[in-house]
Amino acid sequence: MRRPERTGRLVLSGVLTGRQAAATVRAILGAQRPDGAIPWFRGHHLDPWDHTEAAMALDAAGEHEAAARAYDWLARHQNEDGSWYAAYADGDAAEVTDRGRETNFCAYPAVGVWHHYLATGDERFLDRMWPMVRAAVTFVLGLQQPGGQIGWKREPDGTPCTDALLTGSASVHHALRCALALAGQRREPQPDWELAVGALRHAVRSHPELFLDKDRYSMDWYYPVLGGVLTGAEARSRIAQDWDRFVVPGLGVRCVVPNPWVTGGESAELALALWAAGEPDRAATVLRSIQHLRDPASGLYWTGYVYADDAVWPEELTTWTAGALLLAVAALGGDEATRAVFGGADLPRGLDPECCTQGV
Repeated sequence: MRRPERTGRLVLSGVLTGRQAAATVRAILGAQRPDGAIPWFRGHHLDPWDHTEAAMALDAAGEHEAAARAYDWLARHQNEDGSWYAAYADGDAAEVTDRGRETNFCAYPAVGVWHHYLATGDERFLDRMWPMVRAAVTFVLGLQQPGGQIGWKREPDGTPCTDALLTGSASVHHALRCALALAGQRREPQPDWELAVGALRHAVRSHPELFLDKDRYSMDWYYPVLGGVLTGAEARSRIAQDWDRFVVPGLGVRCVVPNPWVTGGESAELALALWAAGEPDRAATVLRSIQHLRDPASGLYWTGYVYADDAVWPEELTTWTAGALLLAVAALGGDEATRAVFGGADLPRGLDPECCTQGV
């Protein structure tokens, strides 16, 4: 029996037809293992962040059972300290290939869990996932520094790396707000989280000196917008500031300057950031510009393209690139759960440090 297509909000002129969207969703489902894990592609590794991104795309496509299996995989493989390892081999044994534990990777499942709850209203799922999210946030905040920034990982032996990444901290800011939304739904206030997210937002907004210098990377440019630290006019101003530096008209977004390399994941994320900043037309233009990365045979997208050499590189079709694109299209197409998660208007803000010091 032919399965019904549930991709009506994944159609965007010049980006995806209904048939193309359905093919992309089927490709992600085809890469998902029976145990729920979603590797980059079959035979490659899985990391918790990209696994979650692909699961969110499945929810945006109405594939809620498959998405739930992905979150159950995370719950089964969470470490006792609330973390996940940075990489797991593709295989039923879930062999660990990188025992580092990155804070950004460990925070992001909170975004996916909130997205799934908004998409399904499944209270039993929320009950099942809440201990996982709470433990993950505890691990992440264990690496928050006095300035509010988040140290980026623990080494395999447990040694904390207190250096902070702007992209990672901005993403953690988004995840903490989603975790606070989950706590609110559970009626379990988390005042320490509220203080932490406010301090983190202040660090990202006002103290660039607290972060490693990764200015060459486009993610450091748009992630304060995508992570909800900057909104409205401030967000649009930041995007305008480096637009010509990172955007290659008709091809997409550079991953890192000055390299002549555009990447699908960064381009789709920029589109999401543009949508959140109130520029949907520009977002759609960016998404149209990367359709040269689509592989018609599989429905997936090449990771990147070196335009100086007219060469696809690396030669890999990744679930997370497809997932990021589907989420951007879902936001533009009006998917309520995706809009709520990335628009952020109704996500808790936490407490601003300025208010606390003024006794407000």
